[in-house]
Amino acid sequence: MRLWRRGLIFQALRSSWGVCRIHRQPPPPPVPNVVATWEAISLGKQPVPEYFNFAHDVLDLWSRLEKAGHRPPNPAFWWVNGSGEEVKWTFEELGKQSRKAANVLEGMCGLQPGDRMMLVLPRLPDWWLISVACIRTGVVMIPGVSQLTAKDLKYRLQTARAKSIITSDALAPQVDAISADCPSLQTKLLVSDTSRPGWINFRELLREASTEHNCVRTKSRDSLAIYFTSGTTGAPKMVEHSQCSYGLGFVASGRRWTALTESDIFWNTSDTGWVKAAWTLFSAWPNGACIFVHELPRVDAKTILNTLCRFPITTLCCVPTLFRLLVQEDLTRYKFQSLRHCLTGGEALNPDVRDKWKSQTGLELHEGYGQSETVVICGNSRDSAIKSGSMGKASPPYDVQIVDEEGNVLPPEKEGNIGVRIKPTRPFCFFNCYLENPEKTASSEKGDFYITGDRAYMDKDGYFWFLGRSDDVINSSSYRIGPVEVESALAEHPAVLECAVVSSPDPIRGEVVKAFIVLSPAYTSHDPEALTRELQEHVKKVTAPYKYPRKVAFISELPKTISGKILRSKLRNQEWGR
Repeated sequence: MRLWRRGLIFQALRSSWGVCRIHRQPPPPPVPNVVATWEAISLGKQPVPEYFNFAHDVLDLWSRLEKAGHRPPNPAFWWVNGSGEEVKWTFEELGKQSRKAANVLEGMCGLQPGDRMMLVLPRLPDWWLISVACIRTGVVMIPGVSQLTAKDLKYRLQTARAKSIITSDALAPQVDAISADCPSLQTKLLVSDTSRPGWINFRELLREASTEHNCVRTKSRDSLAIYFTSGTTGAPKMVEHSQCSYGLGFVASGRRWTALTESDIFWNTSDTGWVKAAWTLFSAWPNGACIFVHELPRVDAKTILNTLCRFPITTLCCVPTLFRLLVQEDLTRYKFQSLRHCLTGGEALNPDVRDKWKSQTGLELHEGYGQSETVVICGNSRDSAIKSGSMGKASPPYDVQIVDEEGNVLPPEKEGNIGVRIKPTRPFCFFNCYLENPEKTASSEKGDFYITGDRAYMDKDGYFWFLGRSDDVINSSSYRIGPVEVESALAEHPAVLECAVVSSPDPIRGEVVKAFIVLSPAYTSHDPEALTRELQEHVKKVTAPYKYPRKVAFISELPKTISGKILRSKLRNQEWGR
C-alpha cells in the first residue's frame, strides 16, 4: 500500500504564511473565539478581511488548535473504500500532504496563481488533497463529474482555458482523444498506481515532494473555483466563486443547518464534481468537523446503511433520491452507531419520504436549498420547527423574498420567483459572475434581486414552499440537465428530424429526462422499442450518460409558437398533468 494511504503522523508547523518549518508560534486562540469570528463574518456582522486564504487561515489554524489539545481526537479526514482500506488524516497530516501536493502543482506542473485546473476524480483522497493544494497555490479549481465524455471535457477545457487536468485511469483515454484540440492544456496529472505516456503520475511526485511550501497570499475576492452549470439555452455556463464566498460563506450554515462542531463526523454522499462536495469541505472544516468519505463506486442503499452502522458518523447528507431508496429498505434492521442529524437537498423532498425515514429511524430530515451560484439560501435548521414539505426559512446573511417578474416583493402565500436581495449591498457569499457572459449575469438580476429561476411561495411564518423550475432545466436525482445538451446529442442521430426534451415525473428520481422525437422519413417504419434503445445508447456516447432520455415518445410534430419556437412548456405541463 502506498505511503500516502498509511495515515502516518507528521510533525510540521507553518510560519505566518505557510512556510513549513519547526519554530515557536504564539498559542492559538480558543476554539469558540475562532469559530465565532468566522461565523460573524459569514452572517455579515463583521467585514470580510482584505486577504483570506482558506488553507492558511482555517486549516493551518485548526492544525495548531489540534496540537494544543483544543480538538477531540477525531481525524479531519476519513476515507474508506469498503474493501478494508482506510485513510485517516489529522489537520496536521492534511496540512503536510497538501503542502506536498502544492509543490507538485507549482513545480512539475508549473502552475501559477490564477491558472485553472480541472479536477475530474471519483471519491478518492487525492481529490481533497488537490483541492486544498489549489487553494494554497492560488490555482483555480474546476471540478467535474467522472461521467463526462470527451465532448464534455473538450468544451470545458477550451472554454475555461484550463492549463492542467487531473483525473484517473478511467477518464485518461477520453482526455487523450481531445487534448490536441485544447491548446491551453499544458500538463495532465494521473491519479494511478501505474504510468501512462504523456501523463505525470501524481502519487509518485507526491511521495518525493518537499513538505515546505509558501502559501500564496490571496485576496478575499480572488477566484477560488469555477463550476459549469446547465441552462435552458446554449452550453453550460461558468460560475465563478471567490476565496471568501466559499471559504467563509458556509461557516454560519455549517453551524446552524448542518449543525457541525469539532466532535462531529460528517458524511455527504455527493459526487466530487458537484457543488455539494465543496459545500461539505467549506462547512465541515471551519467548524473543526471530520469529513467522512466512502468511495462508493456504485451507489447502493445497503452499503450506505451498513456504513452508518459500522462507523461513528454523526451527520449524514444525501440527495432526496437516495433517501427514497433508503426508505424502501427495512430500516428497523439497522442500528446506526452515532447518527444524530440528517440533511438533504439538491431537489424537492417528498413529505412521505421524510415521514417514512423519521418513523423508522426517529431522525428528522432537514432540507436545505441553494444553487451553484450561492451558499445555502434557506433551510430547516436543527433547532427550528419543521413544516413537512417546506424548504425552511431564509439562511443568513441572505434576505430571501418571493418577487414578481420585475423584482417587486410579493405578499405571503403568493407564488413568484425566489429572489435573493443583492442591492444596495451584494452578499459576499455569492458567485462573482457568469464568466465571460455579462448578458447571462445581467439577466439573472431583476430590480434589487438575484433571481434563482425557481418558483415558490412564502407562508406567513417565513417558510418557503418549492413549486418548480421557472425554466426548463431538468433536475433528476440532483443532476441538473439542460434540455439543449440532450437535444443536441439526439440531433446528431440520422433518425431524429426534430426533438424536444422536458422533465417527466418519476417515483424514484423525482423527475427524469423525456424526449419527444419527430422521426426522419427513413426511420418512421423502424421498430419503436429497438429505435428507443438505439437513441438512448447514442446519447450516452455523445454526452454524459446520466443525461440520456429514460423516456422516449415518437410524435408527428412538436408544439410551436407562431415564430417557430418549440413550446417545451406545453409538453412539460402535459407530462405533469397541469
